[in-house]
Amino acid sequence: MSNCHCGAPLLPALATIKEIVEETPDVKTFRMVFNDPAVQESFRQKPGQVAQISVFGVGEATISITSSPTKRGFLEFSIKKVGRLTGVLHELEPGCQVGIRGPYGNHFPYEQMRGKDLLFIGGGIGLAPLRSLIDYVLAPENRSQYGRVDIIYGARSAADLCFKHDLFHNWPQQPDTRVFTTIDRAQEDWTGHVGFVPAYLEELAPSPANKVAVTCGPPVMIKFVLAGLLKLGFTPEQVVTTLEMKMKCGIGKCGRCNIGSKFVCLDGPVFTLAQLQELPPEF
Repeated sequence: MSNCHCGAPLLPALATIKEIVEETPDVKTFRMVFNDPAVQESFRQKPGQVAQISVFGVGEATISITSSPTKRGFLEFSIKKVGRLTGVLHELEPGCQVGIRGPYGNHFPYEQMRGKDLLFIGGGIGLAPLRSLIDYVLAPENRSQYGRVDIIYGARSAADLCFKHDLFHNWPQQPDTRVFTTIDRAQEDWTGHVGFVPAYLEELAPSPANKVAVTCGPPVMIKFVLAGLLKLGFTPEQVVTTLEMKMKCGIGKCGRCNIGSKFVCLDGPVFTLAQLQELPPEF
């Protein structure tokens, strides 16, 4: 059964693009507001959930909701230009109309994370779904419920780092919060760390004591990050990730995103490593 509480889970609601931020050469963050204020008010997502974004006459795609539910009155989606629909989205301007339906999927287990230190590990556009949880945890009304927050994030180059204002200004200024950034290869205008995210994780060697690790990024990064976390002593129950699969309908009907008996759009996209280890070996 769908997690959507919108009554008509396959019917998109009209929304207007209010603002567009160019994060990197191929990633833009779109701030959107539903045309109907009642729909805007009733849209209650949780960190880690996704929505279907429609470009009328072109199609729709599953996109992680980037903004925290603590920020009301709008939704943000950070979208990488990877195909026809996302290419058309990148050509839109403020004032253009799109369709949104959702929210879909489960969410990060933020209730169970209370009282624990949090370690976020992201790569490239994979920081987008993590941002919804990071901003939720760092919100003034929630911050005292969580321990130290460490964020390890990397991209191919400095230009490919998403959310630079959050990385270098907003998040480091929060209490008990540290941000570690890295890029894959050295470049003249970069004085920070150089190297791949999994190697940086092992170099920093965070303790697993009373900690939950949350990771998202390219599949090859996740593969080595998960191995690195286990090597550092994290248990599979302490590790949470969110999968990027070809979700289509969002309500478990089309079968595009099933893994064995599981549907990513219903049972995920958030899974613990312990849950992933129970999935079919072909995954």
